[in-house]
Amino acid sequence: MRHMKETMTVRVAPKTKEALDNIAARLDRDRSYIVNEAIANYLDLHRRQIEQIKKGLRQLDRGEYLSHAEVGERLTARKKKA
Repeated sequence: MRHMKETMTVRVAPKTKEALDNIAARLDRDRSYIVNEAIANYLDLHRRQIEQIKKGLRQLDRGEYLSHAEVGERLTARKKKA
C-alpha cells in the first residue's frame, strides 16, 4: 500500500530554509525529505518523553521515589567520588 501524502504549507525564516536546502544538497535529497525526517524525529522525541513521564508517574503511584534528602545524599556521594 502506498503511503498517502498531504501538502502542508509552513512559513520559515530565510535562514531556516537555507539551512534545510544545504542539508538536502549534502544528502542528495529534496527539501521535503529533510523536513519530513525532522518532523518524524520531533514527534518521536515527544512520544518518548510522554512515555517516560507516564512511567515516572506510575513509579510515584507505587511509592517508588527518593525524598529530597535522599537525592541530596546521592549527589553529595557522587561529588566525593569525582
